[in-house]
Amino acid sequence: MPVYLDHAATTPISGPALAALIHELSRSGNPSSLHGSGRRARAVVEQARETLAAAAGAHPSEVIFTSGGTEADNLAVKGLFWARRAADPARTRILVSSVEHAAVQDTVAWLEKHEGAEVVWLPVDGDGVLRLDALKAELDGGAESVALVTVMWANNEVGTVQPIAGVTALAAGHGIPVHSDAVQAFGSIPVGFDSSGLAAMSVSGHKIGGPVGVGALLLGRAVKLVPVQHGGGQERDVRSGTLDTASIAAFAAAAQDAVGHLAAESARIAALRDALIAGVRATVPDAVLRGTDPGRNPAGRLPGNAHFTFPGCEGDSLLFLLDMAGVESSTGSACTAGVPRPSHVLLAMGLSEETARGAQRFSLGHTSVPVDVEKFIAALPDAYARARQAGMASHMSNIQTASTQR
Repeated sequence: MPVYLDHAATTPISGPALAALIHELSRSGNPSSLHGSGRRARAVVEQARETLAAAAGAHPSEVIFTSGGTEADNLAVKGLFWARRAADPARTRILVSSVEHAAVQDTVAWLEKHEGAEVVWLPVDGDGVLRLDALKAELDGGAESVALVTVMWANNEVGTVQPIAGVTALAAGHGIPVHSDAVQAFGSIPVGFDSSGLAAMSVSGHKIGGPVGVGALLLGRAVKLVPVQHGGGQERDVRSGTLDTASIAAFAAAAQDAVGHLAAESARIAALRDALIAGVRATVPDAVLRGTDPGRNPAGRLPGNAHFTFPGCEGDSLLFLLDMAGVESSTGSACTAGVPRPSHVLLAMGLSEETARGAQRFSLGHTSVPVDVEKFIAALPDAYARARQAGMASHMSNIQTASTQR
């Protein structure tokens, strides 16, 4: 069995979620139908809605089921922008952190290109934490033109937890709604929608032990939202489409399990993370931890995230060499047409492109155990040495090519 250190991408389905999924897949019924099977399916969905709401600190009516975090982000950002602009055409600005997941980043870029939005990318510090002073300056300098603010609860690459309470407090003073992509945070650290001051919050099933293909948008009961897709008017007339009863039941079971064991499990996983960080530092002293250092600020980083840059090598090379050694990790960066690109998150944190190319993310979850960390640390030095050697060879080849072309 390989050592799986990519739980931030997706984590194995939990026992309670699998049981709920199998149970519901053995039955049928459209929850919008009025006959017995339909009413039974509807009851399952509504029970799941109540369970998920309790886990997320929300009212059941605030839970809008979606196909995942990406759809929830699109629905929130587009829907809020359209609704706010319709109410006041002057509200065309979107304030967004510069380290957002592509689901938010690409959505606001689309609104800028096709819908006339003006996007303001808010800076972060060297740990990837949003600069609240920059947000305050944008609000104080022209809040009347702001449609919404969107800031993720915790970063998917470097694990940095954002000051959501500070964000919502600043926005509330101007009556501006705030959306947060909480996909990485929910089920990993305490997350409460009602107490957050957020207008909308996105969560996903497969990040917490549920199945792939289901998520939810937590949406305040008084918040106006323009639908992105139209049809039967399910989910408060905000998100049409036949509901996936089995996946919704499994998602709720996973959420209840994750939140029910949150304190103990977060502490267990954080201890594994700290052992992993110490092991990397001991075996590869050149590696640099990126994001908030948990030794300095334990609450400032997700318990399961350890992100390093390894100088002198490409992240993809290290990933494949670790994979060959039986360790599965992630570069945390985008890749288009087979050409690796440095992470926009690391660049926003002030790293150079060359440094950012050596990124590697190691993320732990509910199936992680101490031996996983031990095996990884044992495999790392050789993998890094080989990746660095390959990087140096490539660098020399580029120099020789450039010299020949002069």
